[in-house]
Amino acid sequence: MTTDPETRETSPQPENGTGEDTGRTEAGTAPGGEDQDGAAAAPAGEGAAAPERTEAEAELAAQRIERERIERRKAEKQGPVEAGTKLSGKAADLLAAVRAVESGEKPVSSAFREPAPAPRRAAPEPERPARPVTPPQSPTAPGTELVAAVRALLTGAGAPDTLAPQVASVLGETADARLQADPWQLLRVAGVRPEQADGFARALLGAECRPDDDRRARAMTVWLLEQAALAGHTALEIPALETALTQRSVPDPDAAVQSSVAEGEVLVFQDALETTGPGAAPVEGPAGEGEDEAEERPVRVLIGLERYALAEESLADGLARLINSVPKENGSADAWERAARSVSGAAGELIRAAAGHGLVLHTGGEASRIEPATLLYAARDLGVRAWAATHSPAARDALRDRLDLPDTATAHPAFTTVAGLLSGAEGPGRDADGALDLDLLIVLDAPQLDVESAALLTESLPDGARLVLSGDPGVLWSAGPGRVFADLLTARACPQIASRTPDPGPIGELVSSVGIGELPQVDAPGKEVVIVPVQDAREAVHRTVQLVVDSVPRAIGIPSQETQVITPGHGGAAGTRVLNAALKERLNPGPGRFGGFDAGDRIAYSPAPGRTVQGHVVTADAEGLHLECSGEPVVVPKERVDQAVRHGWAITAHQAVGQRWPAVVVVLPGDAAQALSRPWVYTAFGRADRHLSVVHGVEQALPRAVAETPAKPRTTRLPLLLRGQLPTAG
Repeated sequence: MTTDPETRETSPQPENGTGEDTGRTEAGTAPGGEDQDGAAAAPAGEGAAAPERTEAEAELAAQRIERERIERRKAEKQGPVEAGTKLSGKAADLLAAVRAVESGEKPVSSAFREPAPAPRRAAPEPERPARPVTPPQSPTAPGTELVAAVRALLTGAGAPDTLAPQVASVLGETADARLQADPWQLLRVAGVRPEQADGFARALLGAECRPDDDRRARAMTVWLLEQAALAGHTALEIPALETALTQRSVPDPDAAVQSSVAEGEVLVFQDALETTGPGAAPVEGPAGEGEDEAEERPVRVLIGLERYALAEESLADGLARLINSVPKENGSADAWERAARSVSGAAGELIRAAAGHGLVLHTGGEASRIEPATLLYAARDLGVRAWAATHSPAARDALRDRLDLPDTATAHPAFTTVAGLLSGAEGPGRDADGALDLDLLIVLDAPQLDVESAALLTESLPDGARLVLSGDPGVLWSAGPGRVFADLLTARACPQIASRTPDPGPIGELVSSVGIGELPQVDAPGKEVVIVPVQDAREAVHRTVQLVVDSVPRAIGIPSQETQVITPGHGGAAGTRVLNAALKERLNPGPGRFGGFDAGDRIAYSPAPGRTVQGHVVTADAEGLHLECSGEPVVVPKERVDQAVRHGWAITAHQAVGQRWPAVVVVLPGDAAQALSRPWVYTAFGRADRHLSVVHGVEQALPRAVAETPAKPRTTRLPLLLRGQLPTAG
């Protein structure tokens, strides 16, 4: 590495308060204690010539239709699962509570005590259900009378009346009556904090407002599970949830969880745990079979929200269908083998694996992306309807531009984004049965798939289709709940092809070393990697602006508009807010005449939770803020600008995943030390193509994070759900 020799100026110590962004609208503290200073992410319309439904609305509506279909499928399944014959303690009480709810009785009072062993729940059948053929409908906006009634209720209790449209949309046609009967329903609105809901309840209920109110306990339980989803969990173990409830001043956490189960606000799960090591197969068999001989095994009791539970179960069903099925004979076996022999290394292995399997995993760094692209065009040459989807439009365009495509490829664009594919705005469209009209889908940036997007993708694939998930397992996981790609790699339920193509140059060497927990000095004769030490946050901001505006363009030859700044969070003395203000002042000064933005401002736009696209401001009018993102016009309604658009000269690593820039400046101020982890550093450093500058103010916290801080664990159910649907060995 090279150390920048320029002199430094002294300044006060930085403020604390760095919060990592995950591209969502909500902000809060998850049960694990992580600060979720979320970025703007409200759905908004795209394009001056956009159809009646925006892409984000179409995607959300499609997901809603899919969830309804999943619920219908589960209700239609024949043969009730016989379970619970040997349960005791908490597991038995939970089962009794659920059955009591189903029969209309009160749940047992002793629920949620000590866990006890329980038999494995029988796996759901993997048969593919019928798909809805009708296109998703646009959500209906709440009526003006309802919004007015909600607004009157909010203002009467001292709450902001600007929440009225959101409350009416979230709570539905009887929003005012529901809010009057249960003021803590306000917590269902994105961005509302518990203390705000408590204040609203006190104003509305007066002396009747008590901390032990059952309504408050249930609302807090649901809110905490939503916050857990923001932190990546699809469910929580009961001790973790009860601890979080205690921290939120719920007097009886046990009763709160029990009441939430009884009212159907949350679901309870009993997952049998392995007792013979990670590689051993579980003891199978329907509950009640061989009861006298069956060994009792420990179970993990989890609490989760129906939304994510249905998505995770649907995903397991869809993946099992792919794994257990035989792909269509698109081309002869000899033709696939000839295609595999025509290329070398992992690309040939990937073609062979895709030829004979419905699900294949491919891992590797940035350079390895050529291998799934090779599979894509080899398959298309065989007459296979093959498509590749990336996480972002920028990644899609970059991959398409860097490939040396054959002449015929340009006439058959085979690249799309996951969001565009799901919404129908891009890709092959759907067949008469509602399935995606393709034979092979390659998803790059697979670690960015959350359970809902992954479930919708797998359930949308036609019978006999192939799915290849490709990605770098070292990068940050999805912004939404789940760790789909990591769970599948751990499950080892399908072929896994590991690329042997290293990322080139000093940056590739550095990133590869970070991936195995090392932070070496690398030789960078062309100043590919430069370390800029700083003493405090003020100096970090000063040196960052200097690098972007002057040093990198002059010394490296990369212009400012091709240099991206990445920092751990939005807050803090050197977060995105401070850095963007400083960079705007130098690169595009102006009064912010369009709601804080000026024409030419670089922006980061979040059309939906967990998604960020980059672009620049064109103009603004009565319609809203006009942007250009990846060459496409986008119009953000003025009421959505504050939530959906940020300045984009500086972004977080979560927002940068799936994209690369010629030059990247990674800013590590002193107050960011606690936010660093190996995946964060790996992701941030790996966004640079030709030059990486590291503004380094965390001293030994950086090598310590790389060596000792892996990804934060996430609680998911996918491995157990999937394992129950796959054939056992031997």
